[in-house]
Amino acid sequence: MRINKYLARSGVASRRHADDLILQGRVKINGRPVSQPGVQISLETDVVEVDDRVVSPDKGTYYLMLNKPPGYLVSAKDPHHDRLVTSLLKEYRGKVFSVGRLDYDSAGLIIFTNDGNLAFRLTHPRYKVEKKYEVLCSGPISRGALSQLEKGLVLEDGPTAPCRTSLVNQNDHSSQVHITIHEGRKRQVRRMFEAVGFPVLTLKRIAFGNLQLGALEPGKFDHIKRTELQKLRALVGLK
Repeated sequence: MRINKYLARSGVASRRHADDLILQGRVKINGRPVSQPGVQISLETDVVEVDDRVVSPDKGTYYLMLNKPPGYLVSAKDPHHDRLVTSLLKEYRGKVFSVGRLDYDSAGLIIFTNDGNLAFRLTHPRYKVEKKYEVLCSGPISRGALSQLEKGLVLEDGPTAPCRTSLVNQNDHSSQVHITIHEGRKRQVRRMFEAVGFPVLTLKRIAFGNLQLGALEPGKFDHIKRTELQKLRALVGLK
């Protein structure tokens, strides 16, 4: 197997970033630095290190964040859709699963991992992990409607918990609103805005816990940095 593919499967980096690590002299095979991304290794006999830490596809735990574009289904398999969000994850397909969902028309931050314990806690209502969304809704939204959203309102599947909102911008035709909730019901934000009379035009998740979408381009993914992962785990009581 090529060394860059091995590093990608070990959860170290994408193949392109793996090439950079190799060219920077940070990768060793059997204690010797590697200088060429195309070097072949033996899975049975060779020991690979990155920054003097042994890495292995068999021991990899993956923590990724993806900027989902609109028009992709958050599902590993679906015979009725050919645009699945897992197709954007390249070599990680089949190795990770999404933490929560975003509906087909929505965009933004989704976490992918194979850490079942973390995924469970991030989505369980008990831990109240906040998600922040950028909403473009129809019409100039009123202060009264924002107050209703903040206090909580009754949907067909029960009352919503209190949340936070901030009006970013508005004109005669639409309003841009940031809303932060800790629940995760199906199409919840869309249903909340529709309930107060201001239907959603576009919806994007811009934060999940301490993670920020930032400048990550639509359709691209990145590894969650160690410091950010530590903060994320601390939010749900994991060391």
